[in-house]
Amino acid sequence: MTGTLLGIEGLTKAYPGVVANDDVSFDIREGEVHALLGENGAGKSTLVKMIYGLVKPDSGHMTLRGEPYAPAEPRAARASGVAMVFQHFSLFDALSVAENIALGMENPPKQRDLARRIRDVSETYGLPLDPARTVGGLSAGERQRVEIVRCLLQEPRLFIMDEPTSVLTPQEVEILFQTLRKLKAEGTSILYISHKLEEIRALCDHATILRLGKKVATCTPSEKSARELAEMMVGASFETPAKAPRELGDVVLKVEGLSLPSPMEFGTSLKDISFEVRAGEVLGLGGVAGNGQDELLAALSGELPGAAGAVTLKGEPVGEMGPDARRMRGLLSGPEERLGHAAAPDMSLTENALMTAKMREGLVRGGFLDWGKARTFAEKVIERFDVRTPGPENAARSLSGGNLQKFVIGREVLQRPEVLVVNQPTWGVDAAAAAAIRQALLDLAAGGAAIIVISQDLDELMEVSDRFGALNGGRMSEIRPVDGLSVDQIGLMMGGAHDMEVAHVAG
Repeated sequence: MTGTLLGIEGLTKAYPGVVANDDVSFDIREGEVHALLGENGAGKSTLVKMIYGLVKPDSGHMTLRGEPYAPAEPRAARASGVAMVFQHFSLFDALSVAENIALGMENPPKQRDLARRIRDVSETYGLPLDPARTVGGLSAGERQRVEIVRCLLQEPRLFIMDEPTSVLTPQEVEILFQTLRKLKAEGTSILYISHKLEEIRALCDHATILRLGKKVATCTPSEKSARELAEMMVGASFETPAKAPRELGDVVLKVEGLSLPSPMEFGTSLKDISFEVRAGEVLGLGGVAGNGQDELLAALSGELPGAAGAVTLKGEPVGEMGPDARRMRGLLSGPEERLGHAAAPDMSLTENALMTAKMREGLVRGGFLDWGKARTFAEKVIERFDVRTPGPENAARSLSGGNLQKFVIGREVLQRPEVLVVNQPTWGVDAAAAAAIRQALLDLAAGGAAIIVISQDLDELMEVSDRFGALNGGRMSEIRPVDGLSVDQIGLMMGGAHDMEVAHVAG
């Protein structure tokens, strides 16, 4: 590492009711991997948006290689050598890899020349891609490769990555890290945002920690434990989830031979899925994104009905019932996409609470909405799950991703479900909030609820689950007890490995 690549001095950005960044200053050196850490709502997203030209600071300034740097838009940032891979991919399923990459270029070359460059760059950095493949048929890891290669074709000097490993298997994470270390060795600087603190410790040279919009510390992650980093982010100690021994009851939810076509053109159809969950049990279901997780949740929640007899709740067939009928019987769910699926962006938190809790919480009386009771329920969720928001009248889209996640999970937990199915319950959530959500799920199970946790976070699945299964290509692996399973075995199960291969790893 040599001199300073990006200098940030006194950046401040305020929105109505909140100061997102308050006089933030730090440097990113050439050829370093620099972590940006903070709990949800700490100001990380706003800061990188200012660096990438999506947001204009109210005060403060930046320098890039010693020259004033104030990008008015992402195009200007890219022209200056700043590239970014966002947490949510911005790809068109119906287009090819090369066509998607061309859309992100100011002056794309001819398709034949671009295809050659994509092959060259992807192979150089250990991220092989076929430029002709349709993006809709790619795995989540391959989609991320498209985003990374699109950035690499710009030959960036600063590469910003936001939660880059949230959709990857352990094997894919190692491939990504090899790529990032190669970029670092070539002098490229990387600004790395992640809630996975062991990854930060393994990969990053320095870390800047934000809390409530202010920079509170800079450190060398390898010299700190993951818990120390988490407590620096939060400003206090917190309890890790405790999985106490539980007596399991009768089978509450049974799925037998569930096969359903995906309603989405590039979705994954479910193929002969069978499993059961008992009262007091947490069943963890892993899988790389795009292997049927969304379709399974929709089939269990009632959004994708039609599997007559395949889904039974306490012995009653519910496969043809819609979501409201299943909710009345105690089967609740929380989907992965929090903004637009779990919550309506422009509706208030009170209105969003009303949408799923209207029946179980008695928020409708005689055909009329009880707004006072709905507001009280929303306030209860906000208080119990420490949702950082001025109040329940605020729109869902005004919350940071992690705070909205706490709200939508809390909204379901506080309705006392008999079965709760959640997809990615702590995705994009800081360590303290993730611990609180996981503990809430364990507490529900301790109270006799049956819990299904669909997640790509293997540490999470190991921490909360009693048994584990993996989805691959719309099929379910054998369900196994978590005790004795290694992360490598789980990674292979997620990748569709046969039982013999998994057993070999175990040996």
